[in-house]
Amino acid sequence: MAKPDFEPLIGGCGGVYFLAESGELVIEVVKRDRNARNTTSELRAILAGPDRRVLAEEFIPDDGAAVGSGLGPPATVTLRAQVDRPGIYALNITVSRDRYGQNMVWGFRTNCPRYLIETARGHRDERHQEPIVLESPDRPGVVCFHPRQGEFAVELSRLPVDAGPVELYAGDDTLMGTLTPDAEGNASVTISAGEHRDAIPWELRFPAMRATINADGLTRWGDAEPIYNACYWSPDPASWFAFIENRWLLTPYQRTVYGEPGTEGEIELQVQNNALAEREFALSLEFSDGEWPVEVSPERVTLDARGLTPVTVRFTVPEGEGPHLCHVRVTPADTPEVTTYSTLIARAGEAPATGLLDMPIELHPYEHENAQFGYLPDYPTQYQVYFGADNQPFMRTGGDITTWREGQWTPLGLQDAITSRPEAFEGSAVGLASTKIAFDRDGDIYLPATCAGRNALLHSQDGGRTFAAYELPGDRGGLDIEQFSGHNIPDGPPPLVRFRRTARDPNLRWRSLNDLELFVPRKVDGRIEIGRPILITRACIGLSAHSGIPSSVVSRGTKVHVAWGEATDPEVEVPGVPTYCVTYDRETGELGEPVLIGYGPPPNDVHNSPSITMDGEGFLHVLVGTHGRPFQYARSLQPNDAGAGWTEPVSAGEGLNMTYIGFVCGPDGTLHVVFRLWRSGEPFPNSTHATLAYQRKRPGQPWEEPRVLVRAAFSEYSVFYHRLTIDRSGRLFVSYDYWSTHWFYRNDHWGNRRAVIMSPDGGESWKLVETRDLAGGGA
Repeated sequence: MAKPDFEPLIGGCGGVYFLAESGELVIEVVKRDRNARNTTSELRAILAGPDRRVLAEEFIPDDGAAVGSGLGPPATVTLRAQVDRPGIYALNITVSRDRYGQNMVWGFRTNCPRYLIETARGHRDERHQEPIVLESPDRPGVVCFHPRQGEFAVELSRLPVDAGPVELYAGDDTLMGTLTPDAEGNASVTISAGEHRDAIPWELRFPAMRATINADGLTRWGDAEPIYNACYWSPDPASWFAFIENRWLLTPYQRTVYGEPGTEGEIELQVQNNALAEREFALSLEFSDGEWPVEVSPERVTLDARGLTPVTVRFTVPEGEGPHLCHVRVTPADTPEVTTYSTLIARAGEAPATGLLDMPIELHPYEHENAQFGYLPDYPTQYQVYFGADNQPFMRTGGDITTWREGQWTPLGLQDAITSRPEAFEGSAVGLASTKIAFDRDGDIYLPATCAGRNALLHSQDGGRTFAAYELPGDRGGLDIEQFSGHNIPDGPPPLVRFRRTARDPNLRWRSLNDLELFVPRKVDGRIEIGRPILITRACIGLSAHSGIPSSVVSRGTKVHVAWGEATDPEVEVPGVPTYCVTYDRETGELGEPVLIGYGPPPNDVHNSPSITMDGEGFLHVLVGTHGRPFQYARSLQPNDAGAGWTEPVSAGEGLNMTYIGFVCGPDGTLHVVFRLWRSGEPFPNSTHATLAYQRKRPGQPWEEPRVLVRAAFSEYSVFYHRLTIDRSGRLFVSYDYWSTHWFYRNDHWGNRRAVIMSPDGGESWKLVETRDLAGGGA
């Protein structure tokens, strides 16, 4: 064994990267439960290859000992894989109901001599830190790491007081500092910038390996760090290899394509230089079961520091059902021993992604929509799609907008398209302030924006070929604009609301006070008159829009309807965030009295943003947002009027753990909602897991039971950053981006994971979206 001992035992979760040569790779994992909590601590170990195909998966169950019984006995599993070609392999470690790895310690031993640990827990809603926790007090040892270039501090805690000092050495064996524990077992040292930074790795040498390590650039990071949000280390200097500068060498790690034999195609991969100097890389092809027509171009690239570039892999699908594998290898010129590959997998026939799916989509570790269904979107997926008056698709792409025009996806070139702007905006770039895109009955396009520190509205009368920019008066804030949700088509410019934070609660993370202001612009002789902001409330709790992207405002004719949640006095007990709705009359300029719709538990939580839509008869429908509780639903008693009363709020599903509303109304008046729904049980019997769920309410009927659209690949916390939109014919589109709490899994993936599914029949069936699903109504 290259690493014959399991020690040091490690707290936290994360994993290990192995630079494996040909032959058998053997990894043994040990777990010992701390038994500090009454939870089931089942360790899940996944071994994935360079192309992230899962090669082995094992579980270590909870030891069953009583709470408070102390460190339990060691339990082990062995993962084996035949390494046919060298590359960077990944061992992923997670634990049920313990995303921070606090209720167990683990370790590993292996026959692979080159490896690097990445300590990576689940996320917290605070600054990201990954302290290294060592739990082998009976053994001396080292922690090797890559030092920050600038000044950095190292802080140690929980040191055995009688064991002696910890010494810090540069890679050339120069003593850089001595950390002598005080009476509480704490020690620290600060290292000046620039000294011995080329001597890698540095070593913390422990006389006894029990400690918690915090260090700048290693376990916590500033915004400009070359190594960011990733804690890399090793207990053996001989195991160190150039992983950091070669991370994400070639991505995506794997692509699956379908086609009839003889079909030609191409995919794009990305070569990345993660080092701080210019470097050269060679690309070559390898085959598992005989060659078939594949070429990569270019075969050699030179990249600047932190640079990346696409390479094209062209192929012809060979005869036979397959799968046919081609491995695209990348080798850095300066570190040729650190070589790895991505895999192209060709299968005969039509991709499952082109047809209706058996729902739900069951995500698996390292096996998402492409691996399972051959999903290769040929359209922008960064954000959700909206549809203009003629059903032409538009979506935000970075700081631009892209649409289908003349048979291809065409960026509008937003900055150059702005031909008119106020004097205050001259010389300043305009940025988009929302991912929403709005339209009026004439087909004009409206985009919330910012410029020169001010809020703005962009307006186009020619399909996005040119835009005029208009300033929104008053202090800058977050914007939401009325977007099409099924039956709301403004005759003129859509109304906007602005959330302007005035106070943040230092004791309640999700509570803040915001002025909620309404803008009702008018179109006069082809130009927009923004008008003054209309104050709705000074107690708005804000808007949670990263998932669900709820609608704050709908309108019909002269009536504009706004829904919002409010912050309350924390000392006063209330059942949740109170949700209100109010109607403004454009014609009279009158703002009605706000009406309380219901409460979304828990109180003072901005996650509980409501969403409003309307049906074809003009009745208003509001879902009261919640954070892990059933949504509450109410309907207005009169069409197009929030002030004439509402039905009593009813639960959308008793006992359901719901968060993040996406809400639209179909042509027949059916209400559709997509949200995150927590589930327990299979396929994660020892924990909870997140799903992306869909629910509907037909007119006059109760809410149906939710249906799962997508299930998370891992247990514990997940979010889908989902957005539900509807086109002018009533088809439903759900854009989602699965995000696991586990930093190790997320860090390993480079680029966009977002996918888009659609239902052509009001939620009965679903498929992954192709361009032909989007472009049918395009101009």
